[in-house]
Amino acid sequence: MPVPESPVTISVGDLQVSGLYARPDNPFATLVLAHGAGAGMEHPFMGGFTQALNDDGVATLRFNFPYREAGRKFPDRPPLAIATWRAAMEEASARAAAHSDTGPLWAAGKSFGGRMASMAVAEGMPAAGLVYLGYPLHPPGKPEKLRDEHLYGLTLPMLFLQGTRDTFATPELLEGVVARIGPNATLSWYDGGDHSFAVAGKKRSADEIGSSAAAPVTAYLRSQAAAPPWHGTHS
Repeated sequence: MPVPESPVTISVGDLQVSGLYARPDNPFATLVLAHGAGAGMEHPFMGGFTQALNDDGVATLRFNFPYREAGRKFPDRPPLAIATWRAAMEEASARAAAHSDTGPLWAAGKSFGGRMASMAVAEGMPAAGLVYLGYPLHPPGKPEKLRDEHLYGLTLPMLFLQGTRDTFATPELLEGVVARIGPNATLSWYDGGDHSFAVAGKKRSADEIGSSAAAPVTAYLRSQAAAPPWHGTHS
């Protein structure tokens, strides 16, 4: 049976945003997940992704940014998005502590959500590691406008899961960025995937796509669980 999700309300200053928390029995890790710019936490991709993680022993908390909660289309500016990330991680940490879960607490996000997670960590937010589901390295067709400067100071484990047809990250440029970050960064290509991880000629629902994207993520989390003690550091 699917692991049930419980509604969560997260306070961000004077604002409140919604979340969904799911905890399988004896999770080996907890992953907090933020949505991309164009869809909220309720998108089927997000549901399929978190359900697959739950089935493989990962507790999850997915949440909305304030703009999405308010029904607006334009994403929040970084200060508010980062504050929301901090609040969501604190909520997940408190829930893990309440269940005596001692596994690592990861931050992950689809596109915009992942980029904001990395900026939050660069500004001091604790995390065991980061997972990027389609990192928006540059706007489509504008490879000269890279969004990479803050990444080079991050020393925690990072997984870049990227579609090979993603127009938000020219393969050669992303490979160069990951190489410059260093050995703590891992790049995993999703063959044929676009920015939504859809593969041309392969008919799948959004939740099925999300579920398929979870497999390399759980494999990475398990590989890191056997690594040296967690630091969740930045520099």
